[in-house]
Amino acid sequence: MQKWLMKNRNRLTAATGILIVLAFAAKWLFKSETAESGLLLAASLIGGFPIAASAWQALKVKVISIDLLVTLAILGAFVIQEFEESAIVAFLFLFGAYLEQKTLAKTRSAIKELVEMVPETALRQTADGDFEEVDLDDLDEGDILLVKTGGKIPVDGEVVSGSGTANEASITGESMPLGKKPGDPVYAGTILENGTIRIKAEKVGDETTFGKIIELVEEAQDSKSQAERLIDRFSKYYTPVVLLLAIIVGLISQDLELAVTILVLGCPGALVIGVPVSNVAGIGNGAKQGILFKGSEVITKFSKVDTIMFDKTGTLTYGDPRVSQVKKYGQGQLAEQLLVSVEKESAHPLAKAITGYYEDLEAKEVEASQVLQGGGIVAQVAGQQVLVGNRYLLDQYHVPVTKEMERDMEELASAGNSLVLVAVNGQLELALGLKDEIRAGVKEDLAALKKLGVKNLLLLSGDNQKTVDLVAEELGLTEAYGQLLPEDKAEFVKKRQAAGEIVAFVGDGINDSPSLARADIGIAMGSGTDVAIETSNVVLMNGSFDRIPRALALAKATRRNMIENITIALAVVAVLLVSVLASSWMNMAIGMFVHEGSILVVILNAMRLLAYRSKLQKSRKLIENNFSQAAGPYTKGIESIQ
Repeated sequence: MQKWLMKNRNRLTAATGILIVLAFAAKWLFKSETAESGLLLAASLIGGFPIAASAWQALKVKVISIDLLVTLAILGAFVIQEFEESAIVAFLFLFGAYLEQKTLAKTRSAIKELVEMVPETALRQTADGDFEEVDLDDLDEGDILLVKTGGKIPVDGEVVSGSGTANEASITGESMPLGKKPGDPVYAGTILENGTIRIKAEKVGDETTFGKIIELVEEAQDSKSQAERLIDRFSKYYTPVVLLLAIIVGLISQDLELAVTILVLGCPGALVIGVPVSNVAGIGNGAKQGILFKGSEVITKFSKVDTIMFDKTGTLTYGDPRVSQVKKYGQGQLAEQLLVSVEKESAHPLAKAITGYYEDLEAKEVEASQVLQGGGIVAQVAGQQVLVGNRYLLDQYHVPVTKEMERDMEELASAGNSLVLVAVNGQLELALGLKDEIRAGVKEDLAALKKLGVKNLLLLSGDNQKTVDLVAEELGLTEAYGQLLPEDKAEFVKKRQAAGEIVAFVGDGINDSPSLARADIGIAMGSGTDVAIETSNVVLMNGSFDRIPRALALAKATRRNMIENITIALAVVAVLLVSVLASSWMNMAIGMFVHEGSILVVILNAMRLLAYRSKLQKSRKLIENNFSQAAGPYTKGIESIQ
């Protein structure tokens, strides 16, 4: 019976509403009070059963729920033979729950849209070289898959043949397509807008980046913030208090109808639903923009951040440096070949720049290598010890540095270069200067963070102090510290927290993991790697720096929305209770109508977050539109020439 009532709750709601309409028609059109009473009695019973069933289920786990208050109100109306009010109360409560269910489903639309981005089948290569359509669940790592124009990429993998352009908006939040060729990575849930490619599956199912994004957003939307837990505890005690108040008022006034009305009007429905629906809508909006909040608690804490610390390489800069100068000492040519040999086995951004600079040099076999955290790499190549890293690494291995070398390092650092030093068998042979461009628009984004209330903007880097100072001066940062090891950065976070500051740290999610974990809010830039998703509180799936002020603005808007909903809910309950006790016009039906209306108001208020865009986004969109309009005639002219 219980299951049947829950399954058919919406149908019972509709039946209750129809019976009420028929009852009023019987009264006003056919002047039949008997028919009216019978229809209203039937409506009360049909509408009251599912509410009473929910109340009973809650009582079995020792919870006095809102459903119990409404059930008692309906029974009380029965006792005093106010069938009209009992029927209307039942219908409005059920209809309010229906609207709540529908609008909550709307706020969770981001999850539905994400899930629908993954195809149900894929074209897998068979042993004879043909392709067959198989279910996604049947795919394994190493399978070769075919994706055609307009097709959805089913797995994380690597392009092995063909070319095309992919829309990776579901991963990054950006709709600009990216070119794909052999060797390039592709991600599940993205769309191949044109071309045909064959890919080798590396991650399938829930292990894909896209699968982890969906899991993260689902967990975030299901999690509860401190405010929600507080309201849950409040409701747990508030409901019995309302029940007690109704009993006391009924005993003193000897007015059962008044007591029953208090039961109805005291229901804290809008209060219970107001906070979670705000958080769910905020998280859904963020997911569509490639901003993943790990739960509603993260949103609340992030909205209060007053200090943000940044790593430099790959965060404030593109992480794509170029070799600008090379200083050679002694056997420079051999050292360059040994350097290339070591760097070809490294994934560090500087390694890519160095191997690109020396692309014509042939690498030797690396016999052994070890990473010294915060220092660099110690390797054995062709029987020789090779050190590649910073000054800290040289000091650890007692490599002598002459005054001339000191001057060269000073000169390179003063020009804003990052230093890579190469020592062979205990002698410094090379000093390379590499420059990394600052991300476009970072200065404006940092200014936007200040406008959003962030007081302190700090740069923490492993680079030399002069390079760090130049970047900080150009960007207008509050403080800048260089030559820091990962543990030094984490210690900075700890000190600022001890001073009472709420600290966010922005890094790449890999070598900055101690600081990301230590900070109140860890923000991982860019790639959406497994490490980034697991280590941080906020993941920016796109490398665009402007996601940071967007994320902060959205967090603040979500918190404001939550406070608005709490205020609306409490104000409505207070006004209703005062009105029923101090006025003659308030009755059960009017109060229930206002009560259910307040639930709808807080839901609609929260749904505004689904379309929320910060002022920064609006201004950038305006600039882009103006640029597109201005460039239109020029573009058409070029096309006509071609």
